[in-house]
Parts: sequence; structure tokens; C-alpha cells
Amino acid sequence: MAKNITSQEKDYSQWYLDVVREAKLAEHSPVRGSMVIRPNGMALWENMKQALDQMFKDTGHENAYFPLFIPKSFLSKEARHVEGFAKECAVVTHSRLKSVDGGVEVDPESRLEEELIVRPTSETIIWDTYRNWIQSYRDLPILVNQWANVVRWEMRTRLFLRTMEFLWQEGHTAHATEEEAVEETLQMLEVYRTFAEDFMAMPVHTGVKTAGERFAGAEETYCIEALMQDGKALQAGTSHFLGQNFAKAFDVKFQDKDGQHKLVWATSWGVSTRLIGGLIMTHSDDQGLVLPPKLASVQVVIVPIYRSDEQRKEVLEYADKIYNELEELGVRIKLDDRDNYNPGYKFAEHEAAGIPLRIAVGPRDVENNNVELARRDLLEKNIVDRDGISAKIKDMLDDIQNELFEKAQKRRGEMTSEAGNYEEFKNIIENKGGFVWAHWDGTPETEEKIKEDTKATIRLIPLEDGEEGECMVSGKPSKQKVLFARSY
Repeated sequence: MAKNITSQEKDYSQWYLDVVREAKLAEHSPVRGSMVIRPNGMALWENMKQALDQMFKDTGHENAYFPLFIPKSFLSKEARHVEGFAKECAVVTHSRLKSVDGGVEVDPESRLEEELIVRPTSETIIWDTYRNWIQSYRDLPILVNQWANVVRWEMRTRLFLRTMEFLWQEGHTAHATEEEAVEETLQMLEVYRTFAEDFMAMPVHTGVKTAGERFAGAEETYCIEALMQDGKALQAGTSHFLGQNFAKAFDVKFQDKDGQHKLVWATSWGVSTRLIGGLIMTHSDDQGLVLPPKLASVQVVIVPIYRSDEQRKEVLEYADKIYNELEELGVRIKLDDRDNYNPGYKFAEHEAAGIPLRIAVGPRDVENNNVELARRDLLEKNIVDRDGISAKIKDMLDDIQNELFEKAQKRRGEMTSEAGNYEEFKNIIENKGGFVWAHWDGTPETEEKIKEDTKATIRLIPLEDGEEGECMVSGKPSKQKVLFARSY
């Protein structure tokens, strides 16, 4: 265990904050509930963004940008939407300050005619815009994504997992038919699943939310759910079928091939910097951050070790050749040749930062044509021959990526249970945690009772039909088992 990191077993919440700090990912800002994302954290988000952005473009989407400020009246046009976000909105009421006695205060004469909402999500401003873009079936579909920041006035915050301001992407699409919109919603759910598992090495379940957990203004909300090392679930991404609700609210219609005017069908979908929190809690350990190679901004770091200027020269020449060889192969590599830090400090720093592979080279390695390779995920090191090092490292990075996923998948399996009755369910939730499959009668009353009794919620209803049974609480018929867990 790193000396500055609390063990997971002792205090999981503090462990998480310690890892964020020691990996130099983020820190609290002077604005309560907001965070400063440090270069290491931003580099990680940029790699996520790059991978997702390409996946969006591969499925026909384009990027655009919409205003940060939304007229208050827009939110009131869709009743469920405003009800869902009313308590989280930051409101701009004035347009300027004035100097008073060496300080500043709000100029009362600058009050806005209509207050502006700082973007909590963009459905309303976007659908007001789409009204101007859509007249005919020829204008459809619109497949647009936005990379932006949003503000939701959270009182209980935790870096990356829940902050007042965070970064995200939000897709907003418009379609001529319900079938196209549903297909789009499920397609983007699959994009998120693929990204989570193939890039983040984080296994997820996919399904649909209950009506009580549905996005405000949606007809259906689909989600990916991951399980963290402490047995709590994390909603890692959502894709919403919005039906025609926003088209009705903003009067967005199109003329079809038969000359009939019809309302447009809509979707929205998004993931955020919350994914960084999920990544931390899926793979990291008591030494610090552990990163899957596909997302690590630095996949390999070379640490040269020497004690004299003569040794420094020959070791750095040796290290440079390895660096150039790996860089030509597209490996994201760093040579840590700082003279003002000793090798032990560098090793600890790179471990805490989660760099997947470390190469150490010293005079003896140069003499014997070797290198010392250390895998971050296993905290093990081996001496290997310098010849063919590039192929070895490429294979090792692939192995790390795959083994991180397999390890997380195995842990999820060990932390997943089935409950045959309510007492068994409550015992599992309280003492073991993790995911629990159990029958539910489909009523909001039973869903709320379970939440009140156990603090566990229905994370999703599987998309595939399951075996029918009886609700563990009411004994009423149940169409299939659903997935429960306590969550972040």
C-alpha cells in the first residue's frame, strides 16, 4: 500500500479520494461542488473523448454546439422535463456588476427580462433550434452530438462521480418514424457498451430503467450499469427514447412524402466525466490508479538509472533507441530523464498515476542487452532481453487490457447473487452487496418499499425476456427478474 493512500478495506471513500489526488487527476475548486481537472485527468478524458467521438462519427453523427444559457420559459414547455430538473438548475438573473466601495455587487438595473438557466441538459434549446432546421422528410434524420459542460446544482458531491459542473457529450437526434428513433436509441446503447468493455475494460449490463428512474421527459431510458469494487453499482451511460414529447412542446413537424405534416421522433444520449470515476473504482488498487492501456495517455514510461555522467550518457542513448522504436509503432511513451528525482520516487509516482508498463534501464542492462519490465496491474517486474522488445511490449499491453477486463468480469460474477425471497434479498444487500437478481411485480409501490427498506434500487430491467415468477415482496406475478444494487 502506498503510504499516502488509505486502503480500500479501511475506508473505500477515502481510498477513492486519495487515488484521485495521488494520480493528480483532479482537485476541489474554490467553487463548492466543482472541480479542477488536472492535466492527467484531462488527458484521460481526452482519450475517452477521442475514442467515443470516432465511434459516433462511424455511426453517422456530426458534432455541433448549442448555447450554455437556456431561456427559463423553454424548460416549462415540457412538464416532466422541468419537474425533473427544477431543483438542480442554476439561474442567471442579472447581466452585470457595479463597483461599490472597492468591491462589486449586482447592478439592480441589469435584471434580465427573462431569467436564463445554465445548461443542465440541452433538449429544450436544441429542439427549439430543430424547429428551424426541419420542414420536410428530406431534412431527416438529424444526427448531432455536442461536447460540452453542464451544471446541476448538487449538494453532496464527489470528484468525477457527482459534481455541480461536469464535462460530457450529449447526442440529440431527430427521426421521421418511431422505429428509426428506437433503433437509434438502442444503437447508441450498444456504442456505450462497446466503449465501456473494449476501451475501459469495464464489464456492464444493458437494459431499460423503470418508470421511476426514467430520464425526465423520456418515454424509455436505456442504460449501462457497472459494478464497482466496493459492491455498489454505477450508472455509466444512458440512451433515451424521447418519443414525440419535445417535438410537441416545440412544434417540430415535417412534411412526409404524402404531403402530411407529422411530429418528429427524438432521442438523446450521453456519458460524462463520471466515467473516470468508474474507471478508478473498477481497476485501481491500494498503490493508486490502474489504467487500461487503450485509454492511458502514457502507456509505457522509461526510467533511466545511473550514478555518473558517463553512465548517464550510455544509459540515455540506450533508452532513446527503445523510445524511438516504440514511438514508431504508435505506443504512447514517455522518457522520464529528470535528474532532480531519484528512481524510487519516479517508480512510486508512475505507479500512482497508473501507467500500464514501466521500463527501467541501468548500466548493467546496457551491458547485458536487457531491460527491466514492470506491469502496473500485477505489480511485478521481470528482466527481459532487449531484442524484440517492441513486439513484447505490444503483446504485453494487449494482455493487460484483456486481463483487466477478465478480472473485473470475474469479480462481478463473484459479487452477483440471486434472491428467492425478500429476507434473503435484504440479507444479501446488507452483508454482501453487489448485484442481486430478483423478481419484482412491476409496481412503483413495491419499488419504493424496497428502496426505503434496503437503499437498493432497480438498476435495470433486462432487454431480453426472462423466466416468469413471483415478486419477492408482494407475491404477485413477475414477468422476469430485474437487477438490484445500492449505487452511486
